Amino acid sequence: MERGTLLARPGLWTRDTGWTLLYFLCCVLPQSAPQVLRIGLIRLQELIKAPSRYNIKIKIRQLPSGNKDAKPLLKEMKKGKEFYVIFDCSRETAAEILKQILFMGMMTEYYHYFFTTLDLFALDLELYRYSGVNMTGFRLLKTDNPDVSSLIEKWSMERLQAPPRPKTGLLDGVMTTEAALMYDAVYMVAIASHRASQLTVSSLQCHRHKPWRLGPRFMNLIKEARWDGLTGRITFNKTNGLRKDFDLDIISLKEEGTEKIGIWNSNSGLNMTDGNRDRSNNITDSLANRTLIVTTILEEPYVMYRKSDKPLYGNDRFEGYCLDLLKELSNILGFIYDVKLVPDGKYGAQNDKGEWNGMVKELIDHRADLAVAPLTITYVREKVIDFSKPFMTLGISILYRKPNGTNPGVFSFLNPLSPDIWMYVLLACLGVSCVLFVIARFTPYEWYNPHPCNPDSDVVENNFTLLNSFWFGVGALMQQGSELMPKALSTRIVGGIWWFFTLIIISSYTANLAAFLTVERMESPIDSADDLAKQTKIEYGGLRDGSTMTFFKKSKISTYEKMWAFMGSRQQTALVKNSDEGIQRVLTTDYALLMESTSIEYVTQRNCNLTQIGGLIDSKGYGVGTPIVSLFQRHHGRARNLTQESEKVKEKVKN
Repeated sequence: MERGTLLARPGLWTRDTGWTLLYFLCCVLPQSAPQVLRIGLIRLQELIKAPSRYNIKIKIRQLPSGNKDAKPLLKEMKKGKEFYVIFDCSRETAAEILKQILFMGMMTEYYHYFFTTLDLFALDLELYRYSGVNMTGFRLLKTDNPDVSSLIEKWSMERLQAPPRPKTGLLDGVMTTEAALMYDAVYMVAIASHRASQLTVSSLQCHRHKPWRLGPRFMNLIKEARWDGLTGRITFNKTNGLRKDFDLDIISLKEEGTEKIGIWNSNSGLNMTDGNRDRSNNITDSLANRTLIVTTILEEPYVMYRKSDKPLYGNDRFEGYCLDLLKELSNILGFIYDVKLVPDGKYGAQNDKGEWNGMVKELIDHRADLAVAPLTITYVREKVIDFSKPFMTLGISILYRKPNGTNPGVFSFLNPLSPDIWMYVLLACLGVSCVLFVIARFTPYEWYNPHPCNPDSDVVENNFTLLNSFWFGVGALMQQGSELMPKALSTRIVGGIWWFFTLIIISSYTANLAAFLTVERMESPIDSADDLAKQTKIEYGGLRDGSTMTFFKKSKISTYEKMWAFMGSRQQTALVKNSDEGIQRVLTTDYALLMESTSIEYVTQRNCNLTQIGGLIDSKGYGVGTPIVSLFQRHHGRARNLTQESEKVKEKVKN
């Protein structure tokens, strides 16, 4: 009987922990008679009721009947990113479906398959053990019981001696659940018959409808029977005759084979007892010898083409910080990697339709296992991919060309002192000249006889006329002096004070003049992001579909909103395709590029014509990106251990 499958893919499902995860379930039903369809729906009715209880969505699909090709259906599931699948089908159908899943490339660690058949343990899963796929199912046989294991081994030996049978996808000689239930049923009948020794059995005729008169009594004896069989403790409900208080082992496919990870009891429900708890939780063991596809992007100094006079292939084509980081991680964790450039050359941003591009899309579509690049950790990206801890902390800043210096002019000698200082010096010179003129008029020691040969002459003169007083001040200011020398104590005090003042002024002026004439002064038209936002003459922008663009697009700060309004209105010119294009525009046009501070530091150290304007606009970090449904989460939920190794590697790579 073809019964069907049930599948699911992750989305949003609110939990008490605060994390959100949504499951879109898809159920595949058989293409057969309506009666069979009704049986399948009845069997899955509790699961179909789940949307109303747990806010999830169920999508029902239909498997082809018989041995028809299921690849078109699997292709549709793969295209729809339906990674969680529950197969409700027979063991024969399950074996055939697994082969087609492997052919379609869906046997990876990103897919989770759950089989409702009780014979998953009996299927030949050798081809899938090392694929990393998550495969789970039920098992009714108590193979961990020594007595049961001994009986199953005897069964297998006898089956192996029998003539070979056509391939059915089962392991050779394995006991199926159907055979075990038949064994337990016969044994229960035997127990009831032993207790009913006084019952007489007469021959029955098929064409007669008269029942066996002792049948109800015999049925009661079977209901009262107890036995530990191949399928566990067997007891029956005396009212409806159904089996009660039984266990189902939850088994999962590991590299060593199927392994018990939990128990489901008909009374107490599910109890997970993952056997991996006793193992080493070191992610190094989980990733050893795995080949991971690594997506990256060309961005100096993180990823660059290696310069060589010989043709290079594979990972040898690249070099840079991220390649050194990846190499160290590979050495520590033991995985093998294949580096591929992202096809569209973008980091990853979401458009208005909710679609992603760049390296983020590569991870979402599972075309890559890791994104090792200067990929910024953002809230929006963390909704669709997982990140390691930051291996580098940085922020957004402004890259702009250095302003052109001006040649010294005719009056450049005035630059060491401000115009106000020059005015005060001139006023001081005039003031001192006037004071000296007045004092020299009052003191008798500044008056002398112009005719020394005639001592009785009444004519006297004073050298400190208004013009001579001003000349005395100018001579002292120019450090040249004059032929006029004060004679009186009062005029000498005024002159001494003026000489001391001119000494300080001229010393300061001389020191500043040397600096102004030897150092080229440059004035930038912008000093911060606020200056950019307040003007429109200088065009500015960032990397198209990058985290910087997303930051300004999502920001609620008025200055950054204003900047995004400017960039958004002229996206074709303001936003650049890559950093090289942006740097070239900064050098050749009046353009300011908004980019990560670490990249700015690298560029400015290698190009003296560029400089960083202002401080950091925000603070963020670069991290290693992984798909949310990744092999790192599969192995003990320790995906973020990768970041601890990144911290160890960080200093090594820097050195």
